[in-house]
Amino acid sequence: MTTPDTIKTSRVDHQLIASLVPTGARVLDVGCGDGALLYHLRHTRGADARGIEINRDRVSVCLDQGLSVIQGDAEVDLRDYPSDAFDCVVLSQTLQAVHDPKAMLETLLRIGRHAVIAIPNSGYWRNRMNFAFCGRVPFGKGGEESWHNTANIHPCTIKDFVALADEMNITIERCFSVRASGSHRETSPTSPLANLFAIQAVFLIG
Repeated sequence: MTTPDTIKTSRVDHQLIASLVPTGARVLDVGCGDGALLYHLRHTRGADARGIEINRDRVSVCLDQGLSVIQGDAEVDLRDYPSDAFDCVVLSQTLQAVHDPKAMLETLLRIGRHAVIAIPNSGYWRNRMNFAFCGRVPFGKGGEESWHNTANIHPCTIKDFVALADEMNITIERCFSVRASGSHRETSPTSPLANLFAIQAVFLIG
């Protein structure tokens, strides 16, 4: 069983997300999984961190660690949350798996003053090479999953996300690109190099 000692995160995306969360903020982690990010936010940022997760077993893992997590379908249940209930809402590695990404972003920015979004970048160069030269559609982090067993029903590139934000009049306040090596840097969200070489990206939006 996962314990707090084993989930002290070394994940670069978790560290970047935490750096964008104000100290002591009220935070909701949507699709919080086993609670690794919640634990990190609570213990490094002093956040009042809560989560919603659809998988019952993962919810049990969170509750065993004393984390404040409820089981629910975020695409349905978040509609009933009051406006401005949180200082920050986090959606990490989940946007591509929801049925209506646009509606999800609208909801996140209604219930939170800001949102932090982390996405895998389908425009990563290795994904492009796999498609161009192997004729196979890559899915999942680094392309390890197959089309038939991935939860990623709306894969997108960094450029795709920026275009959607523009369409929705969402302000991208900060953007970080993360490479496969784990190296990362703050970058312009419209950078063509980030769209090519980043395996994932983290956005602060408002």
